[in-house]
Amino acid sequence: MAKTRALLTETEREQIAGEHGDDRKYQAASRVRKRIEDELTTDVEILRANHPKLYEELTDAVCDDTAERDPE
Repeated sequence: MAKTRALLTETEREQIAGEHGDDRKYQAASRVRKRIEDELTTDVEILRANHPKLYEELTDAVCDDTAERDPE
């Protein structure tokens, strides 16, 4: 089984980068999208309700307004 690193596995990182063809890229994106919709939302709510400091660290990491954004 692939090791999960934050949101993506190593294999998914490669697939989304296009290293295994377009079909694998879109399959990986679909898996990650489902993970975001199903699991990440729940995890964020748990952090918000039960560990405000970790919630703040998370939002600082992913909601940094100074980070470059690459709209698709």
